Amino acid sequence: MEFGIFYAYYRKSGVMGALQFESKLPKNEVSIFTVMSEMATQHQAINLSQGFPNFETDKKLKKLVNKAMKNGYNQYPPANGVIALREAISHKIEALHDTFYDPISEITVTSGATEALYCAITAFVHPGDEVIVLKPAYDTYEPTVELSGGKVVPIQLKGAGYELDWQEVEQAITSRTRMIIINTPHNPTGKVFSEEDMLKLELLLKDTAILLLSDEVYEHLIFDEKVHQSASKFPNLAERAIVCASFGKTFHNTGWKTGYCVAPAELMKEIRKIHEMTTFSVNHPMQRAYSEYLKDERTYLDLPNFYQQKRDLFLNLIKSSKFSYTPSEGTYFQLLDFSAITRERDTEFAKRLITEHNLASIPVSVFNLDQKDHHQLRFCFAKTDETLERAAEILCTL
Repeated sequence: MEFGIFYAYYRKSGVMGALQFESKLPKNEVSIFTVMSEMATQHQAINLSQGFPNFETDKKLKKLVNKAMKNGYNQYPPANGVIALREAISHKIEALHDTFYDPISEITVTSGATEALYCAITAFVHPGDEVIVLKPAYDTYEPTVELSGGKVVPIQLKGAGYELDWQEVEQAITSRTRMIIINTPHNPTGKVFSEEDMLKLELLLKDTAILLLSDEVYEHLIFDEKVHQSASKFPNLAERAIVCASFGKTFHNTGWKTGYCVAPAELMKEIRKIHEMTTFSVNHPMQRAYSEYLKDERTYLDLPNFYQQKRDLFLNLIKSSKFSYTPSEGTYFQLLDFSAITRERDTEFAKRLITEHNLASIPVSVFNLDQKDHHQLRFCFAKTDETLERAAEILCTL
């Protein structure tokens, strides 16, 4: 029986109709990024919603990928990553944060930072474990905790300035707390954890069995001479921390989906068990290219100036608008407060901004606890100057 005929029979017989299942993520809908990007495409809007650059990756890096392909690096690489790349990552972290990670046992290359986050949560969160998540939060953390049977303990950053109350974090810790997830520089707010913040966290976790998952994908996108305070930098955090990072965010090629995580060997051993069963390995020629590219430290050390110029251009272009803002401290996102323009919900204003003005952004309330609305939209400024100029022209008319 041909497949098409068999399928029609199978449906008609009622067997398929008898299938019943319970969703493991019943609250999850299509992500806000997909919704806004699809609307942007539909209305041919300028897309400052999803976090990806609209300018090209460095030609040198692309040539290195091509070179690796021509040299035959097109089959499975080592499961945990090309050793030359792991050595380059180790060198970078030691140079920046004075902490050594063994390339053999403490560094794993992953399919983007999202896979690193997934593997870290899945490896250690068991049914009934509690995971503290600071809101607003990137939307992959909580579903992954729930898939593992864990309980999310959300803590909302305070006010429209998103201040962190460490006393509230301390009060949220129980005997069931397995992990705390932090993100610095922080998406979507653009805030950067200070050294004082990290020292408070270090003291808070001292003498506990709580793991720290530190999402640092925007580690090199930080402004106004601030310093990235990586969990790797603090000995009593590093001993319990899984640090996740992204080459895609750093080097303008999010579609290459290449990231990594670092952690003490005993933690990495468990993470690698999940990694092997999910992706097994990551794009081989791109790993070879990155291992060469990272030898020039300017490729990442020059990024703060590059993106600060983008941020400053965007803010200067909208200075005559009715939007208010605090300049982003890091990431390539800027929050704009639209309270002086309208009191409608951010989700409604964001949609109207697309349908009536052809400009796409992200409403921030979708990341907040109970979707608390501070009348803010998130705009990505990782765009060409021309794109930012066109977007700012629209914003100044509102």
